[in-house]
Amino acid sequence: MATPDEAMGKAGCMACHAKDKKVVGPAFKDIAAKYKGDKEASTRLTEKVRKGGSGNWGPIPMPPHPAEKISDADLKGAVDQILKTQ
Repeated sequence: MATPDEAMGKAGCMACHAKDKKVVGPAFKDIAAKYKGDKEASTRLTEKVRKGGSGNWGPIPMPPHPAEKISDADLKGAVDQILKTQ
């Protein structure tokens, strides 16, 4: 299993996201703030990453990221790290 940073780099997450500023998609700290206190946040975000979509953060869609692109274990680590971003 890769570190969350390695997994997000390999999966291409960092092409559109950054820890503390909006790039194409929202900053990880903004995602963490939006889902703070949501007990289902990890499940919701994992599903959003897997399915892709648009409309939550603006008109630009996020492509789906299947298990071939980022494993379940790596995705869980990445989502957990994102939710802890301040």
